[in-house]
Amino acid sequence: MPSSMLENLPNFLTYSRILAIPLIIAIFYYPRPWTDWAAFGIFVAAAITDYFDGKLARAWHVTSMLGRLLDPIADKMLVTAVLFMLASNKRLNGTALIPAVVILLREVLISGLREFLASINARGVPVTWLAKWKTAIQMVAISFLILGPSGTRATGDRVNFTLIGVSGIWVAAALTLVTGWGYLREGVRQAGAVDRK
Repeated sequence: MPSSMLENLPNFLTYSRILAIPLIIAIFYYPRPWTDWAAFGIFVAAAITDYFDGKLARAWHVTSMLGRLLDPIADKMLVTAVLFMLASNKRLNGTALIPAVVILLREVLISGLREFLASINARGVPVTWLAKWKTAIQMVAISFLILGPSGTRATGDRVNFTLIGVSGIWVAAALTLVTGWGYLREGVRQAGAVDRK
């Protein structure tokens, strides 16, 4: 593979995650029996690119400032858009909206924290393994919610996809609180260290 393609492929994967957002939403709201499955397929493909773009960039030593900037933004855009979509479609409603709000607020917190730490030239907050597990569980839960009734019907009503998805969102929200608190403590510690210089 030409070196220019190697250098650009991780960024292309990140771009594809952003471009997938309007496609998922458009398909999801097109009332046909296959649309849940199509939206599910696109979302899963987009979620997989989240794993490969950074991994390939590091393996091929083609990391870039643009990629480091867009990668977390693409993740947050994808999750936020789909959570709003699921809420408007009532697959997340009632108390199930609570974990979704927790997840969204944590994303705002982390974005603001990283922006602040960058402004004071602090080291920033690294991604933890627990945060990666949170992301994985969150993506799986959202996938189940996108399929929802269509997935349930495909199993002859033996597996409630919406219930599994909502349960997964609650687990992800719990991990969100734990990791968010850890990030906040580390950010405050770094800010305090800068103050003491």
